[in-house]
Amino acid sequence: MSTTTMPLAPSEARENLFRKDRQYGPMLEGSWVPAPRYVLRRERILAALAARAPGRVLEVGCGAGALLRELADLGHECTGLEAAPAAASVARTMNNGANRTQIVSDPSSDWNEGFDILLAFEVLEHIEQDAQALREWLAWLKPGGLIILSMPAHMRSWSKRDEWAGHVRRYEREDILRLAAEAKVQIELIECYGYPLATFTNWLANKRFRNKEKAGGAADPLAATAASGTDRSVDLAYFGMQQNWLGRFAMTLACWTQRLFLKTDLGDGYIIVASKS
Repeated sequence: MSTTTMPLAPSEARENLFRKDRQYGPMLEGSWVPAPRYVLRRERILAALAARAPGRVLEVGCGAGALLRELADLGHECTGLEAAPAAASVARTMNNGANRTQIVSDPSSDWNEGFDILLAFEVLEHIEQDAQALREWLAWLKPGGLIILSMPAHMRSWSKRDEWAGHVRRYEREDILRLAAEAKVQIELIECYGYPLATFTNWLANKRFRNKEKAGGAADPLAATAASGTDRSVDLAYFGMQQNWLGRFAMTLACWTQRLFLKTDLGDGYIIVASKS
């Protein structure tokens, strides 16, 4: 059986596959589905934004654009920056009908201090010069604006899946504090999310990734980075179990349970909420 990314149908057909699940949020059935780690991360990101008034949102490296679709439905004016053509195409399909969202491939010259909220989820770990990239992104954020980042935690957890996705590193808490200091942002919250479910799902995924090369069949880490946000070839195989009543109960329990451990470093990823000085 092939393990490459399932090809997307023509745009007109893909629009009919869009569904907003009551528990998991937007998805494109058969093309992009929310993996367990995404669900755990999404729960914390939406909690961080819950009290925030609608504003101009920029997501850097928006991938499939599922979270942007949710934020647009909540009244935010959303822009997704996605350089990978395949991912940008999926994001446009995901946001078809969301009039307050645009997906672009390049930053605009009029973005300087133009956004109220800046988001980047699972992006910095792909970039060699992460501090420089963060400084560049912050130029697009208004003074006092909110920034929310996520990244995988702990180099001791480095695995085949990191190589598959084109990661450069995983992060420790001290790495995050260093980045924040260099970027001159004020950290409001650091959470280490995903424990304990992500520990099990990573073990399971690594078994499936054992014989895979890189995301989307890429030949190098840069191309793997471009494909990693939308290659759901492994997750699609398990999503049926995630949708049945037992899977839904387990994901609900996991989202609640991870809250008990957010202040520890036991989780699989970090979420940082900060403000621009």
